[in-house]
Amino acid sequence: MAEVKDLEKTEQEKTTPAMAEPPAESALSGSETRVNLRARWQAVPRKKRRRVIRLGVVVVILLVIAAILLKLLGGKGGGESQVVTDVVQYGAITSTVQGSGLVKAKSSETITITTVGTVTDVLVTEGEKVTAGTPLFTIDSPAAETAVQKARSNVEGYEKQLSQAQKDIAGLNLSAGYAGKLMETVTLNPGDPISKGQKVAVLSDDTRLRLEQYYSYAYAGDLKVGQTVNVSIPALMTSIPGTVEAVHMVSRITPEGSKLFSADILVENDGALTADMAASATVTVNGETVYPYEAGKLAYYRTGDLVSTVDGTVISSNLVDYLQVTPGQVLVRIDGEESESQMFTIQQNLDTAREELKTAEENLANCNAKAPIDGTVIGLTIKPGDEIPANTTVVTISDTSTVMISATVDERNISYVKPGMPVDLSQWGTPAFGTVETVSLSSTVSNGVASYPITISADNSEGTLQVNSYIDYTLTASENDNCLVLPLQCVRTVTQEDGSTVNVVFVKGDRPDNAIETPTLSEEIPEGFWAVPVEIGISDNSNVEIKSGVEEGTEVFTQIQSLQAWG
Repeated sequence: MAEVKDLEKTEQEKTTPAMAEPPAESALSGSETRVNLRARWQAVPRKKRRRVIRLGVVVVILLVIAAILLKLLGGKGGGESQVVTDVVQYGAITSTVQGSGLVKAKSSETITITTVGTVTDVLVTEGEKVTAGTPLFTIDSPAAETAVQKARSNVEGYEKQLSQAQKDIAGLNLSAGYAGKLMETVTLNPGDPISKGQKVAVLSDDTRLRLEQYYSYAYAGDLKVGQTVNVSIPALMTSIPGTVEAVHMVSRITPEGSKLFSADILVENDGALTADMAASATVTVNGETVYPYEAGKLAYYRTGDLVSTVDGTVISSNLVDYLQVTPGQVLVRIDGEESESQMFTIQQNLDTAREELKTAEENLANCNAKAPIDGTVIGLTIKPGDEIPANTTVVTISDTSTVMISATVDERNISYVKPGMPVDLSQWGTPAFGTVETVSLSSTVSNGVASYPITISADNSEGTLQVNSYIDYTLTASENDNCLVLPLQCVRTVTQEDGSTVNVVFVKGDRPDNAIETPTLSEEIPEGFWAVPVEIGISDNSNVEIKSGVEEGTEVFTQIQSLQAWG
């Protein structure tokens, strides 16, 4: 055993000869120390030296990485975190809406000249207060007068076109204008085209017939309109009464040298009479029967062509020769889509022409403009002698005694804002007071929050507020002097499994009966806190009203705050 120990010792001395009895440091000079260290390193086996080198490289790399991380983190290191909580307590909340808006005159009228002209006179100055009807300026513009004449002519032309189109479109149901009998009818089938002006039948009024008779001038003055006569119809071997419709003192000379005048006789038709029947009318004068020079022929009372007034397609036709028709009876139905389209186009053109006439007349009136409202002259851009181009705005009259400011209120506070509420205003340090004038029910949404426009009015009779400039406003939307409050960050909105959202606070302690699960909450909540639904009310910049869900004194989770290990 002793030999074994000696051998082990010998091997140990071989492997670490320089480490057995290191010389005292104080006894070696610097150069000797370096020589001894080099000798000792060379005495270490090569394999062991490689392991030592690799270990040193790894240590250096780790130190470099640690230095880089320290630099990037700016000296901050992971430390412990602290759970911050708050307690539900009574307090006061005042919710205000603040912002700025452009000050506008409550009413403003701008006068623009749309035609070229020459300024002949300017009767007001910039900044002058005027009343409605005050003369402002005069401008000589022949172009304005010409524009009115042209626009009026266009209106009259389109009105005539529309009137005719309306009459034509009535012909989509081609009907009889009077009672009578159809003659010379045209065969029309459904689907056949029909053109405007196309003759489809002749309508003869046979309810009465007319007979022209000539009498000797010896009886001039004895035949009068309305006088009853006796009409003989040889074909029927009968006589029927007639009436003198008209007397014409013409001068017809017969071959025998007699001078004749004519009379139109009307005969009512009971259905047995027709045109071209021979007839003669006698009249009794002073007990004497007066005969006509010769017999005449019955003629229809009136005859006219039945003509289509539209282009289109036949829908149905009831045209039959000798058909007895009544006034207004529809004979041909026509699909006149093209005609309806034309009438619509004419109506549009007429509306446009009327607007152009209105504009032209207003422009002509503006050439001798008067103030349309009470107010202040703003932006007067003309002087006598100026040649102004078309569409030049020459003056604006603004009633600045009352100004209007636009503001917005978010969805949480809009229900508290009512017309008549007071508003604090400030423009460049000048305080003023306003009143909510209108509250809109139409909202705009930005970043998930709906905002509702309101209008604020303010008295500016002293002229202290500058129009067309911005003003700051502060509106107390709602306030509560005694309510449960929590910091805003204590309340979270979570989405439940059914997709609905609910406002919650995380209550510390045992699980409450009204606690709910929060499956979509990505934030880490410490152990021992439970989500409880709450109803919130108004809020300010830091706190929110808790209307229900928790009681006074309840401790709730606010946030997790990290504690810094180094600075």
